[in-house]
Amino acid sequence: MDEKDFRNFTPAQLRPDCPFCYENIKSEIIARHDSVCAINDKYPVAKNHILIVPVKHSEDFFSLTADERRDAEKLLLIMKKRISQKDSSVTGFNIGTNCGKSAGQTVFHAHIHLIPRRDGDTPEPRGGVRGVIPDKMSY
Repeated sequence: MDEKDFRNFTPAQLRPDCPFCYENIKSEIIARHDSVCAINDKYPVAKNHILIVPVKHSEDFFSLTADERRDAEKLLLIMKKRISQKDSSVTGFNIGTNCGKSAGQTVFHAHIHLIPRRDGDTPEPRGGVRGVIPDKMSY
């Protein structure tokens, strides 16, 4: 079976109880590229904050296949362009993923955050994703 052929996935690969598995998000999909799709984040930290989610259930970024990682990268670029064209106030982006409970992961289905940023949206953006440990953000 081709890993992009979703018709014959086992229950471990498509879980009905997982909020990010395909059957549970298919009505929310705003874009798709092969093995991954994009949805709006339900708890956005910025306007147009989206998630890139693999169709097949994978626990975190490190469990994605090489094809899924390539597809995710392509969809990140597509969505970055789409957001930038739609909203001229966007001047930057954060891209991130949480892997494991200690890293802040709360939904254990791989997903990548694409967060548009705007000048002045925070008093001091220096350090960016380093802010997950607040005392380490400024350097």
